[in-house]
Amino acid sequence: MLKEDKPADDFSGVMQRLRKIYHSSIKPLEQSYKYNELRQHEITDGEITSKPMVLFLGPWSVGKSTMINYLLGLEDTRYQLYTGAEPTTSEFTVLMHGPKLKTIEGIVMAADSARSFSPLEKFGQNFLEKLIGIEVPHKLLERVTFVDTPGIIENRKQQERGYPFNDVCQWFIDRADLIFVVFDPTKLDVGLELEMLFRQLKGRESQIRIILNKADNLATQMLMRVYGALFWSLAPLINVTEPPRVYVSSFWPQDYKPDTHRELFLKEEISLLEDLNQVIENRMENKIAFIRQHAIRVRIHALLVDRYLQTYKDKMTFFSDGELVFKDIVEDPDKFYIFKTILAKTNVSKFDLPNREAYKDFFGINPISSFKLLSQQCSYMGGCFLEKIERAITHELPSLLGSIGLGKNPGALNCDKTGCGETPKNRYRKP
Repeated sequence: MLKEDKPADDFSGVMQRLRKIYHSSIKPLEQSYKYNELRQHEITDGEITSKPMVLFLGPWSVGKSTMINYLLGLEDTRYQLYTGAEPTTSEFTVLMHGPKLKTIEGIVMAADSARSFSPLEKFGQNFLEKLIGIEVPHKLLERVTFVDTPGIIENRKQQERGYPFNDVCQWFIDRADLIFVVFDPTKLDVGLELEMLFRQLKGRESQIRIILNKADNLATQMLMRVYGALFWSLAPLINVTEPPRVYVSSFWPQDYKPDTHRELFLKEEISLLEDLNQVIENRMENKIAFIRQHAIRVRIHALLVDRYLQTYKDKMTFFSDGELVFKDIVEDPDKFYIFKTILAKTNVSKFDLPNREAYKDFFGINPISSFKLLSQQCSYMGGCFLEKIERAITHELPSLLGSIGLGKNPGALNCDKTGCGETPKNRYRKP
């Protein structure tokens, strides 16, 4: 299915509608309450129109680059990624489709606003020197983008990369449609860096796939022990009821070693490719769900800032010191029921609320006096910012999502007929 030469689905109309919803209903509130300075997550047009991203993470020399070479059939070609037993990948390598083999420097990728990587410029020039793009004329890359990452090395040198490695990983994690965390039988120990990585993956469990690579190096009894040891190591890090899918195989072009579970490894490989194909097929649904999730976070942030501001105005008197009053509110928001009020009045899940500590830094940079109340963010022609983003969350984006499944023109749909006010079903996860 992945190599079928079939025309891609035409989602240009849906994409255009999605961009319009974002710019008219979400971005005004996002900019007014400076959401980007809280989460450092600015969405660009390039990100909205980008292809699905598959991210490869894991310790050094577990076969991440070899696996990419194998999936794309790049072995023994001039396109292949360099591999070896030592730590070989020191850059973030983005594999994209192009008419011919071409290497793009990170500084060029960040300067090109048409690409989805322009926000990476905020991580500094040292990082851009460690970012590289490779365009390859491959059919699969017309539908998906692969990102290879530097292997995790559990020692002090991790701090000497010269750029915020964890922040960069978080940027890619937030935008990845599928995340492969690769291990091999010799690297199952969990150190501080790997623990930090799984902390960053919290909330993205449905997109995580664990790969136990190089499995044909082990006899049956040893493979069972290693499989159990892998789960034992990862259990404290993945705090969910349903564990992520684990694929056990050897993802490289060489034949499996004799007296190993050849049929099992082949079935696991086919299952992984089906998983990858499902991400490609559901790319538009995932994109709409991503924008909707972003809109929910922006709305919650705006409601919290509005509540901080309203509390500040209520506590101020003619003789009050504004700085001391607001410092008291920020230091102990529970004393003034800031977060509890949001939960009680707006039907917001407590699991979606940001960290209270984050607002200390946020208001340290942005004075509370620089914001307006939500009730003042209205105009006669444009309407109210809050009403527009709530309409996008409850009606417009679900309607757009439903139009893909129905195969109809999204502009012709009516919420009364489609029931788009309901929460859309997550079609990404396999039953």
